[in-house]
Amino acid sequence: MLTLISSLLSFFSGGLPNILNFFQDRSDKKHEMDMARLQTERELQMAERGFVAQAKVEEIHLEQSQVEAQAQERNALYNHDIEISKGASKWVINIRALVRPVITYGLFSLLVFVEVFGFFYAIRTGVDFQIAMNLLWDDETQIIWASVVSFWFGTQAFKK
Repeated sequence: MLTLISSLLSFFSGGLPNILNFFQDRSDKKHEMDMARLQTERELQMAERGFVAQAKVEEIHLEQSQVEAQAQERNALYNHDIEISKGASKWVINIRALVRPVITYGLFSLLVFVEVFGFFYAIRTGVDFQIAMNLLWDDETQIIWASVVSFWFGTQAFKK
């Protein structure tokens, strides 16, 4: 049961950044809509009163320019990251892309090494098959392995 829960948690944690980005984007859009609505309401109230104070208009324009500047800054940062990747050598880009698979394959190799040689050692020392399997493939090993595999494939599923 613990293995199943761990697998599910690991699977969904791979998609957590995408889920958080969705909620952040939704929150940003709601905030922008609220700000636009408030600005429109304020302008209508001022027009109903028969005057539009130049200071208020300038304040609104200042807020708009600040929001636009922040958006441009964010886009500039994203473009800068893209440009860095373009300027990097193919070797560096490939090494960055290989980090997660290498760690996964390394962990798998370590697991196979420990399990296979542990099993051979158990057979050579005369340990019963059932006892050897319970010692080698215990709940903690299952939980760790299920978490790693679920996280890896969960991340791949959420990218698509």
